Amino acid sequence: MTTLPGPTLGIVGAGQLGRMLGEAAAPLGVDVIVSDPTDDAPAAPVAREQLVGGFDDPDTFYRLAERVDALTFEIELVDPEVLQEVSEETDTPVHPHPETLSLIEDKLVQKRRMESAGIAVPPFRAVEDAADVYDAAEELGYPLMLKARTGGYDGRGNVAIEGEGDVEPALEAIAGPAMVEGFVEYERELAVMGVRGDGETDTFPVTETVHREEILRETVAPARTDESVRERAEAVARDVLKEMSGRGVYGIELFEGPDGQILLNEIAPRPHNSGHWTIEGCETSQFEQHVRAVLGWPLGSTERRCPTATANVLGDVDQRRRATLYNVDRVLETERCHLHYYGKDEVYDLRKMGHLTRTAPSDADPTELLESTRAVRDELTFSTE
Repeated sequence: MTTLPGPTLGIVGAGQLGRMLGEAAAPLGVDVIVSDPTDDAPAAPVAREQLVGGFDDPDTFYRLAERVDALTFEIELVDPEVLQEVSEETDTPVHPHPETLSLIEDKLVQKRRMESAGIAVPPFRAVEDAADVYDAAEELGYPLMLKARTGGYDGRGNVAIEGEGDVEPALEAIAGPAMVEGFVEYERELAVMGVRGDGETDTFPVTETVHREEILRETVAPARTDESVRERAEAVARDVLKEMSGRGVYGIELFEGPDGQILLNEIAPRPHNSGHWTIEGCETSQFEQHVRAVLGWPLGSTERRCPTATANVLGDVDQRRRATLYNVDRVLETERCHLHYYGKDEVYDLRKMGHLTRTAPSDADPTELLESTRAVRDELTFSTE
C-alpha cells in the first residue's frame, strides 16, 4: 500500500538528471537526498540534503544508504561493486540493480550481451592497439568509430577514424580500453525510454534525436518516420528491457537503417537526455516514472500529450567562465515554450547547461516544430562578444 508522506530516495550523482528527479519526486511526497563529488551540485537546491563524496567512495554510499529507503543513480561512473556491497550490508534496495550497471558501463560487454540476446547491433570489435584497429578495418572497412569502453559521454570518448592516418591519434585520444564499430548508414537516429516497474514493463513513444559532433542537440516527437518503423523500435526496446535487471527507466538509443531496420546503439540505465521531452510532452515524465519504478509504485501513463520538440542549451564560450545566460526573454515570450536551466555555476564549450521544450497542437508539422524550437534556442548565449 502506498501512503504519504512517501519514502526518502537516495540518488548517487547530483547533476541535471538528479535535479529533474528531485523536481519530479517532490509532488509525489518523496524526499530526495543526493551524493556527488562536487559541492553544491545542480541537484542540491531541490534535495533535502547533499552528501559530498566520490562515486567509488564506500563511506559516502554508506552515509547515503543510512538516510534513505531506496537508492538509485543518475550517472554510470558509480562503482557497481561498492554499491552492491552497501545495499546488501544496509538492506537498502538499489534500482536498477548494480548488475545492470556493470553490464552497461562497459560498452564492449554491453554490445556482446545484446548481440547474444539476438538484438541487432552495429558490427564491432575489441581493440587493444593499432594492429587490432588495422585488422578491424580490413574486415569492416573505413570509416570506423573508436569508442572508450567506459566513461564516455556527450561525444567524449568517441573518435572517428577515417583512414590509417587517424588510428594512432585516435588511440592516444582514448588512452584506455577501447572498441571499434563499423560505420552504420542510417536514415535517422531514434530513442525509446523504456521502463521496468514492479511486474510492469512499458515504453514511451519513439522520439527522433538529432546529433552533431556526437552530442545530442535536439529531439522531436513523434519521430519523423513510418509507424511501422516506430513499432519495430518499440519492439527492440522491449527486447532490451528483458535483458535488464532491476526497476527504473532506461534510455535506449537506436539507428533506423535505410530499409527500416532497427539497430541498437547504446543503453543508459537511467533517465536520458533523449527523454527530456516527456516532462511537457507525456502524461508522466521519464523522471516521475523513474521515481515510481525505483520505489515499486504503480507506473504512470506513457501516452504522448502532443507533438513536442526539445533543444539543448550548450556552452558557447572558448574559455571556462562563470555562467550567465543571455536573451532568456526570447524563450519566455515564445508561446508554448518551456525553459529548463540546470543551475551549473560554470560554463565551457559544449557543456550541457539546460534545455528548452516546445509543444504544439496535435496537427502540427514535426519539422516546423523542430525548426522553430531550434531557432529560439539559437538566440540564447553565454557569450557577451
